[in-house]
Amino acid sequence: MPDFTVPLILSLKVAGSAAFIATVLGAGAAFALARWRSRWCEVVDSFLTLPLVLPPTVMGYYLLVLLGRRGVFGQWLSRWGIELVFTWQGAVVAASLVAFPLVLKSARAAFQDVDEQLENAARVLGVGEAAIFFRVTLPLASRGIFAGVLLAFARALGEFGATLMVAGNIPGRTQTLSIAIYQAVQAGDDGLANILVLITSATCIVALLVASYVWPDHSRRGRARVRL
Repeated sequence: MPDFTVPLILSLKVAGSAAFIATVLGAGAAFALARWRSRWCEVVDSFLTLPLVLPPTVMGYYLLVLLGRRGVFGQWLSRWGIELVFTWQGAVVAASLVAFPLVLKSARAAFQDVDEQLENAARVLGVGEAAIFFRVTLPLASRGIFAGVLLAFARALGEFGATLMVAGNIPGRTQTLSIAIYQAVQAGDDGLANILVLITSATCIVALLVASYVWPDHSRRGRARVRL
């Protein structure tokens, strides 16, 4: 196989898994923050957004402290035979952490844009809270959430610092596109580096273009899909 296919496949697997995890956790946290009426809401939001502004190496260090063999969670996981450090699963954890705030911010804005009168109307009709969420709130916010998912996927695809610290640089096992680019440059292999850079750039540009198309006027278009 060509040299670039292995890190490409691994990067897509890591980015896809990270985007899924970030979507589930980010959308859940975003809905809670959008409906939570407290002065502590913004404090919690700022704390959850930290991975977006902290250096990736700092996040990688935190993950090593928590997930390493002597870490708080690492010791507990090792009892069950689970090792995350220097594995592709560890790369997923690192990418999920840095991609999480992108879903959180987009989803929270989308949930806050939902007209609560529609939710109240569903309650008057006797619809349960779970059904209101899945049949009213989520469809109205879906376009905003999807835009966040695409941004999270692009961010996870290009993750470098935290992934390198947690998963390392093991060819065929944990070497993602961004790490492979770094190694190719260090080795003086400009041809391989150019190919990897083009592949990464093209994938991220496509994700951003789709996100920019999906985001505008998401609430108005999503309203047409609500079915009580």
